[in-house]
Amino acid sequence: MTATLIYCYDPMCSWCWGFTPTWQALKSALAPLIDKKELTIQPMLGGLAVDSNAPMPLPMRDKLQATWQQISQQLGTEFNYDFWTECQPRRSTYPACRACLVARDQGLEEEMIEQIQHAYYLHAKNPSDLDTLTECAHKLGMKETGFLKAMEHVKATEQLELEVSQARQLGLNSFPSLAVIQGNRFIAIPLNYQDSAPMVAAIQQAISELSQ
Repeated sequence: MTATLIYCYDPMCSWCWGFTPTWQALKSALAPLIDKKELTIQPMLGGLAVDSNAPMPLPMRDKLQATWQQISQQLGTEFNYDFWTECQPRRSTYPACRACLVARDQGLEEEMIEQIQHAYYLHAKNPSDLDTLTECAHKLGMKETGFLKAMEHVKATEQLELEVSQARQLGLNSFPSLAVIQGNRFIAIPLNYQDSAPMVAAIQQAISELSQ
């Protein structure tokens, strides 16, 4: 039975943005296992912050800016701090998560994650806003009308809420998170933000244990 590596993320999670280079390296390193049908990779949305139109409270703004600085110092990740003066921050990542679900249906989830992260962290645009997400979709070749209808459908059918619930049931409560699943068995994979090798070893060990 093929094992599955779950990557639980939120496109507006700053630690997920910091993890991106190592995540790309990890996927490349796992290519042989994927080619041999020993492993598949399944993204799963964790849903960091529910829908809200309220401005982000100042203490939360300060906390997130400090987190950006910590990630930048620890990992060398680039952030555009103009976001905090040019945008009206809201504690709401669910719209961006839904955009990733819409893109998933078209095989463009990874591309949408990249567009959202670049808009947010590099270009100081707010992915809590539908117009930012629509711009991201347009860059991926999606038609505005179709994208907006798909966003409405995802919200009406609570697809995101169902996926978030699944993540919680698996104990994936922080982002990013990694876990290997086979059948009804589950092994969490410790994260290393700067080196993919320990995670490759842990994933190989998990596959071996779960196949016994």
